[in-house]
Amino acid sequence: MKNDEKKGWIERVIKLAYVRPEEWRGLIWSFAYFFSLLTSYYIIRPMREEMGIAGGVEKLQWMFSGTFLAMLVCVPAFGWIARRFPIRRFMPYVYYFFILNLLIFFILFKSSFSHVIAARAFFIWTSVFNLFIVSVFWSFMTDVYNNERAGRLFGLIAAGGSIGAVAGPAITAFLVLRIGTSNMLLISIAFLGFAVLCIHRIIAWRQKEGGSSSPASSERGMGGGVLAGIELVFKSPYLLGICIFMLLYTTLSTFLYFQQAYIIRANFSDPAKRTALFAGIDFSVNMLTLLFQFIFTSRIIKLFGVSIALAAVPVLVVAGFLTMGFVPVLAILIVFQVLRRAGDYSVTRPAREMLFVVLSREEKYKAKNFIDTVIYRAGDAFSAWVYTALQGAGLAIKGISMVGVVLALFWAIISFRLGSRQEKLATSVQAGQKP
Repeated sequence: MKNDEKKGWIERVIKLAYVRPEEWRGLIWSFAYFFSLLTSYYIIRPMREEMGIAGGVEKLQWMFSGTFLAMLVCVPAFGWIARRFPIRRFMPYVYYFFILNLLIFFILFKSSFSHVIAARAFFIWTSVFNLFIVSVFWSFMTDVYNNERAGRLFGLIAAGGSIGAVAGPAITAFLVLRIGTSNMLLISIAFLGFAVLCIHRIIAWRQKEGGSSSPASSERGMGGGVLAGIELVFKSPYLLGICIFMLLYTTLSTFLYFQQAYIIRANFSDPAKRTALFAGIDFSVNMLTLLFQFIFTSRIIKLFGVSIALAAVPVLVVAGFLTMGFVPVLAILIVFQVLRRAGDYSVTRPAREMLFVVLSREEKYKAKNFIDTVIYRAGDAFSAWVYTALQGAGLAIKGISMVGVVLALFWAIISFRLGSRQEKLATSVQAGQKP
């Protein structure tokens, strides 16, 4: 009886997840891959948030600009690697590079190097690190899974990242007082190393299942110039639309990030209490995200399509900024931030990654990386200066929130139109037509 009950429970889980038997191996390794990446990042994220304040709230726009400049250097380097090496080789190289960076910061934090300079450098580096590792991950996923599988599995794969995003702060909270802040970087490195193992296992699964269509089938790089991603973007109205989507997303996120920094600084003077609050927000976001990813994400995409899934969070942001415009207090900020980030990770992010499933391999890696890094951080840098300019013009949090409402409405429209275009392209690809 117990075996029958166990079998019935497993069958119900499989049915709930929309996973086919032959997909479990790839799904588990993809899940583990994203879990290890975000565990690695979220172990050090609370350090990044505190160092953003330690480096000076009034200097945040300069740190955002520094991040953008760092992206301008990294993207051509990534283009050169993708051009020269096959996917099965350049994917691990990206993570080996960041492992080396973490070792360097470990040495700096152990030394007597200036805390303010190290804090600003770490803030910029972590911003680059986060975008690059996640961008490369999703490029790989859009290459491994077709549109039909992506709609069913991306929510579950994203849940692996959400569990990692819960595990990371928990590991930090448990270990940081025992082993020290600097040594947490070594724990982060260990999880990045496991991510490389996951890449090799996914490639092996896809080769066995897909043969010549697998990401590892070619022993050559993708070719093209080191700046091919930029060229691809400006030749495609669809990719330009994704750029606009990304710019609006980052602008609104940056506005809220600045409001968060000012409101939290006004309410807490103790750095330890601020760090604890940031960790609490991260924990709440990730638990709520996890719930949605396991239960709702695949169903929302399946029932309503990519267009509605993409537009849902922008509509939420409209309501959030409208509320902040009338009641700009800490409690409202925290609720808005938790709901927005949870909605982004659980619904918007999987739907946004589906925009690339219907594109060519070079567009998935090079154009996507350019959009996810340079365009993303360009939006950050530009919007940081815009926020500062709006403050200089005399607008307080209430006034800037109203600007956010207008931008969020435009973002919702762009999101819906992009989703509709993706659905048409997916139909064309499924019918064997050129997108």
